[in-house]
Amino acid sequence: MTTAEFIREYRERDIRQLALQANRFPDVDMPYALDQIQGWQIARRKLPKWAACDGVIFPPHLSMEQCSSEPTAQYKLNLAMEWAERVGHASRMTDLTGGFGVDFSFTSCAFAAATYVERNEQLCHIVEHNLPLLGLNNATVVCADAAEYLSTVEPQTMLFLDPARRDEHGAKTVMLADCTPDVVQLLPKLLEKSRFTMLKLSPMLDWHKAVDDLQGTVREVHIVSVGGECKELLLVLSTVVESELKVYCADLSTDSDTSSLFVYTPGSSAPVANSTFNIQQSTFLHEPNASIMKAGCFDELAAAYGVSPVSRNSHLFLSDEPIEDFPGRSFVVERVTTMNKGELRKALVGIEKANIATRNFPLTVAELRKRLKIKDGGDVYIFATTTAEGEHLLLISRKYR
Repeated sequence: MTTAEFIREYRERDIRQLALQANRFPDVDMPYALDQIQGWQIARRKLPKWAACDGVIFPPHLSMEQCSSEPTAQYKLNLAMEWAERVGHASRMTDLTGGFGVDFSFTSCAFAAATYVERNEQLCHIVEHNLPLLGLNNATVVCADAAEYLSTVEPQTMLFLDPARRDEHGAKTVMLADCTPDVVQLLPKLLEKSRFTMLKLSPMLDWHKAVDDLQGTVREVHIVSVGGECKELLLVLSTVVESELKVYCADLSTDSDTSSLFVYTPGSSAPVANSTFNIQQSTFLHEPNASIMKAGCFDELAAAYGVSPVSRNSHLFLSDEPIEDFPGRSFVVERVTTMNKGELRKALVGIEKANIATRNFPLTVAELRKRLKIKDGGDVYIFATTTAEGEHLLLISRKYR
């Protein structure tokens, strides 16, 4: 059995079990085969189109874990197409930090010609092998340092950068200036060489500071979540297009369609007063999605949807009527209780398990669960929060949608 045959036949097996059986397959390059099987198994979850393509070579584990998923890569393609139309050019793009090439394989489809740049020679060979298999024939692969290549590249419609977010010791970095390459240092060249530049940054980054660091060149901020988890922060830079800053909070479904999109202009809404609701049975409770939580646009959200915050720091919102398109989860409050033992006992009758979340509350989820003596799971949701008057409440709810 050849290595390729082994990979195809055993790619759905547990790689730990396969490693123990290596002696049974003397003709198989087992370390390589196990890397490919592990890569394929990750790709089946993150990149189903790539996993369905025979012959694709997968990189080491770290690159697979760090690469974009299909929904986020598709989002970047849509964004690239919109901006190429906006600036009136779709001629060429260059990805200066190519990596495994997932983002490149999507965004390059918006342009007549595309160049992949990567300083890791091994990744360049892998991408050069994979691109034709994926039907990408408009691409050129260049093994080079991003900063050095940028100084020689011809003007592009779009430049794309995903700066490395780990230092020389492998520790994660979240400050823009600590990433490699240093985008702030490269900023004049990026603006000179492109009609627009797209930056993919850590979702842990303070996007307000990043916008400030980039000296008024950021036109759009895109905060992208998938499955309730904030995955990417995208900044679009341009001096060709002059416009006020817009922030896009996108929550994607796994099939790459935008399940919700909230767009706002920072500072466009006055602070919304705390709720004057008498929180009771049949009140609708709304929890913003991860992108909105990251954006911190709670005043703009309240103004746009007519909801009232429980308190300034709760990040939970209330309404008398259901809001079908609220960007997040919605619940119907069935019971409300303070932490008084007698009230608690009465409110929790019949509830043996529940999903618990704390928002601006003195106890952690684990501490509250221990005090309530309730198991995890089920279809009951308990939100523990503090009102504007300082009262600690449990909002016992069920999902509305």
